[in-house]
This record gives sequence, C-alpha cells and structure tokens, in this order.
Amino acid sequence: MSYKTIAVHVNESRHSPARIELAAAIAAQHGAHLVGVAATALPQAFYMPGLVGESGAALGAYLDFIKERALTALAGFEGLAEKAGVTAFERRLMEDETGAALCLQARYSDLLVIGQNDPDEELSSQRSDIPEYVITHSPRPVLVVPYAGRFNSIGKRVVIAWDGSTEATRAIVASLPFLRRALTVQVVVFNAEINQAAHGEQPGADIALYLARHGVNVEVSQQATFDGGDVGNALLSHLADFDSDLLVMGGYAHSRFREILLGGVTRTVLKSMTAPVLMAH
Repeated sequence: MSYKTIAVHVNESRHSPARIELAAAIAAQHGAHLVGVAATALPQAFYMPGLVGESGAALGAYLDFIKERALTALAGFEGLAEKAGVTAFERRLMEDETGAALCLQARYSDLLVIGQNDPDEELSSQRSDIPEYVITHSPRPVLVVPYAGRFNSIGKRVVIAWDGSTEATRAIVASLPFLRRALTVQVVVFNAEINQAAHGEQPGADIALYLARHGVNVEVSQQATFDGGDVGNALLSHLADFDSDLLVMGGYAHSRFREILLGGVTRTVLKSMTAPVLMAH
C-alpha cells in the first residue's frame, strides 16, 4: 500500500502555504499525484429564502470575490508544488461549500490534508467546524496540520493512540505508508483496564504484532491517567515527551459510551495539537 493520490485544502488562510508545502513534501516522497482543492460557495447558513434585489446582487458580488481569492490561492499552490518537486499535480476549483467539497474530493484520494482551526483567524467563506465536519464525513483518512509551527516533514517518530476501536484500526491501516518509513513507532494505550475486551491480556501487543508483520519498527507503551480521566491532555503531553512528529488515532465515535470513556480525546487534540494528526472515522 502507498499513497497515489493526495488532496490538500487550499484557501486564503495565512496557514495555507505551510499546509500545501507539507502535502507537497509527502506527495514528492511517495511519488503521489497532488490535488489542490479550493471551494467557492458559502456555508448553507448564509443563504436565505427570498434573497433578491440589491441583497442578492451583493451576495453574487461576494461570491465572485471568493472565487477570485480561491483562484489566487490555487496559483500559489501550483508554485509550491513545483518547488517541492511534485511531478504530477492539478488544481480543482469546486463550486460547493468547503466541507462538502473536501469530502467529495476525498472519495478519489488516499489521503486528505486539511488545517487545524486558528481561533485568531476568521474565514467567513467557510464553516468554523471544518476539521470536525471533514473527519466525521470523509470516506478517506484525514491529516490535520496544526496552525502553529512548521512541519517540513513528518513520520519519523510516530505515536499511535490505540483504544481497540474500529476507528483506530482504520487510522492505523491508512497510515501504513508513513509507519513503514518511520524510524520508530510507539503504540500507546491509556487506561487499558477500562476496556479489557478490546486489548487482551497484553494491551497493545496484538496490534504491535500486526504492525511488525508489515515491517514497522514498533514498541508498546501503557499509560494511565488519574481516575481514568483527561486522556486528551495526557496524550498531548506524551507526544511532547516522545518528541513525536505524527499522531495516528481514530476520529469521533457514534457511541456515547465510548465518547465518555475517551473523555472527548478527539476534541482536545483538535483544539490543542502540536504535531500533525492522522485520523480516520
């Protein structure tokens, strides 16, 4: 398995160039085709029934403005892709709102690269919950890039947050192209006693053996949190201690029981991430 098609979100954000550079570096490393995706429609909440006359004309002018900005951003994407040495790339201007456009393109990609929300940056042309929406609706794995920091390359020291779930399993399988190239991969299991049925007698051992058979240099670390809570911040702290440059984990689960057990780990990571995170739902 390898990444043959990688899609990256391109927009007017000041963080977009860094996101594109990382996606381009990954595409060049894996010999993948890179697709830059920009959207030109506003979220549905902006459209009101009966919007006509001068208000409708103003909306049309604003949509034209959004399209112009998207085209400018896509031109920048092409320059960055060329600079990174990507041999095959294309840009796509999609007349849809951002979340729907990205999830549509994800159907035809092996990996979708998006950015973490920056609370100090307002982008009126897209919904505020893009990462959450895309992770829960994308049919393909999603790599979320933090808005803070520079990431010229990733995947040398990888942490896998393993909880025995279907989502975590999908994320691991989707990340195999990274894992095989990594110098070291650590499977970390938090509070394994809470969900013994998913972990077996030696928590993390089964998934580590699976990875080893794929040629992954893997180790297992069992961690505990006070009273079984705040796994999200404990995980972020562990990433710093391990000097990890990539986190692999499952995305949101529909089960309220599992959401309680995880303590909102996904939300915590998306809010305070310090390294790129590959998620699958």
